[in-house]
Amino acid sequence: MTDQAPEGQDTGSGPTADTQDTTAPAPGATAGTPEADGTSGATDGTPTADGTAGAPEAAAPASGPDPAPARGLTEREAEVLAYEARAWPGPGAKERAIREDLRMSPVRYYQLLNALIDDPRALRHAPGTVHRLQRIRTERRARR
Repeated sequence: MTDQAPEGQDTGSGPTADTQDTTAPAPGATAGTPEADGTSGATDGTPTADGTAGAPEAAAPASGPDPAPARGLTEREAEVLAYEARAWPGPGAKERAIREDLRMSPVRYYQLLNALIDDPRALRHAPGTVHRLQRIRTERRARR
């Protein structure tokens, strides 16, 4: 009789060559942590301890329909900034265009725009528009 078990059954004699983990954790790292796995833990492109950038494509998918906010603006956010950069003949024309073209209420538009003013992604996308909006907001706050 041989010591081999039928295919698919474990003999209980320990790890086999195809299941044994041959990598050792990095010095000072606890097993199961990003450092022990040889990764930095940073996945957004920020520099890591060893000076390399984390890989955005290795990041876990974000919850929600659009994982793009981690890298750049969503299509809707970019449209809001583009509308704000345009010159309008008056507030009525702008609000009508917001409703018809962007399919959102003006209230929602301005809520989104207000959040974008402080968003670094928006600043990288449209620095002139964002700086202008920040300046206007600061001036209005100073008048209060």
